[in-house]
Amino acid sequence: MARLHEYLGKALLKKHGINVPRGEVARSADEAREAAKRLGGRTILKVQAWITGRKDKGGVVFADSPDDAATHAAKLLSLRFGNFPVTEVLIEELIPIKDELFVSLSIDDASRAPVLLLDVAGGSGIEDRSATVHRIPIDFQKGLDGERVRSILDGSAIEPKLRSGVHGAIMEICAIARQYEARSVEINPLVTTTDGRVVAADCRMTIDDYAVFRHPELGVEIAREMDHPPTELERIAYRVEDADHRGTFYFAQLPVDAAKPGKGVIGFHGAGGGGSMMSMDAVTNAGFTLANFCDTSGNPSAAKVYRAARIILSQPGIVGYFGSGSGVASQEQFWSAYGLAKAFIELNLDVPAVIRLGGNSEDRAVDILHSVCKDLPAPIEGYKKDDPPARCAERFAELVSKARGKAWQLRPRSLPGFVGTSYSFPIQSGQGRVWIDHVSCDTAVTDFIVQNSSWLLKADASGKPVLAVTEAEVSNKDSEMIMLELECRRAHKPWVFVDLPIEGID
Repeated sequence: MARLHEYLGKALLKKHGINVPRGEVARSADEAREAAKRLGGRTILKVQAWITGRKDKGGVVFADSPDDAATHAAKLLSLRFGNFPVTEVLIEELIPIKDELFVSLSIDDASRAPVLLLDVAGGSGIEDRSATVHRIPIDFQKGLDGERVRSILDGSAIEPKLRSGVHGAIMEICAIARQYEARSVEINPLVTTTDGRVVAADCRMTIDDYAVFRHPELGVEIAREMDHPPTELERIAYRVEDADHRGTFYFAQLPVDAAKPGKGVIGFHGAGGGGSMMSMDAVTNAGFTLANFCDTSGNPSAAKVYRAARIILSQPGIVGYFGSGSGVASQEQFWSAYGLAKAFIELNLDVPAVIRLGGNSEDRAVDILHSVCKDLPAPIEGYKKDDPPARCAERFAELVSKARGKAWQLRPRSLPGFVGTSYSFPIQSGQGRVWIDHVSCDTAVTDFIVQNSSWLLKADASGKPVLAVTEAEVSNKDSEMIMLELECRRAHKPWVFVDLPIEGID
């Protein structure tokens, strides 16, 4: 589920006629000061972070003056939750609250229908008052039963003249949830004020991942549930995932407590949900901290695995690369081996890597990894499905220990000298390019390249390898071209190179 920050959710509520406190988003102490001046009077500042219990974590404070607001904002903007900094603070007017209600709409997975939770005594501690919460199923076609809501309000202590406004706000909240295909909307509290208004004092909203594309006005960057605003690497990874639907690719950076690194922070690359979880447990039990979670499964292309590895290796300071999945995934593991090996070679990987490539064609996959990466400065070891993740993690720990604390440093990828000057053709609709060094292609080299090109290449009249198909036909054959590049390298004929730059990294 894609989350919206409080201020974004409130903007939607306001757009549809629901009162919200006057407020502004501040990204610096000076902005907070100026916002407090415009708002006037006492204000409340709230970190915009996807966490629970913000107040208990020091993320909600009150300010008596603009200078006070600036001081508080500076402190709030210096906070980090996990490994992720606070970058935005919502500063709002204080409102004179009279009644508080808890209003929460969500999708009940058991009944596969929306349900409204309503408590006429909202505010903090709602988890401890389950007996007072009304559960109202919502008919998918007819919508919320307005009469039942009215009956609950009539039995409450809310002033009668305010009940109509509260009822209207609750009905509109449900309409907003339906319009924007929300998985959940929580207003805690929805309040009445001493001056007779009904105001949404807080707002938590999540949108169905698969509906985000229909609502570009929401400005959701990454259509999935995350516990923090997307990092730059997560944005880059999502663009890769969104552009290539051959298999799945998921990448998320994880909070790292610098005070407890154990044996070091590592890059993690899984394959398959359950197997990835088991492998994460194995390597954390071995004493390591994960910089990220990554999953490439569902028979991913070599190009997708290559880009995933490049993104993982865009995290400085990791002491090794650990890859392991289910071991029984029905996907051709040699494609993953080609993608990994290409990334490791381009970056001259000099921290240890242990990769468990269990599943279809695992023998071929491990052979590719070992033979292509044998000359790298750090050991790259491949394992199969009969090698348990715990044993692989133990071996990984041994290799990292032998490296004596060496940490990965960011570096540009290396490109062959013939890139930019030799024969080439585009792939991936022009996003990448294949380069072939015609100068080094004698008859034997050309024959080898043609035979390992999946017959996408042929020898031209001068005996040089060229396209045997149209550029349109080869456009989506990037995996086959990566295989050709690596097979040429294995045969000590490194005259083919697949250039797949990654926007935001290269």
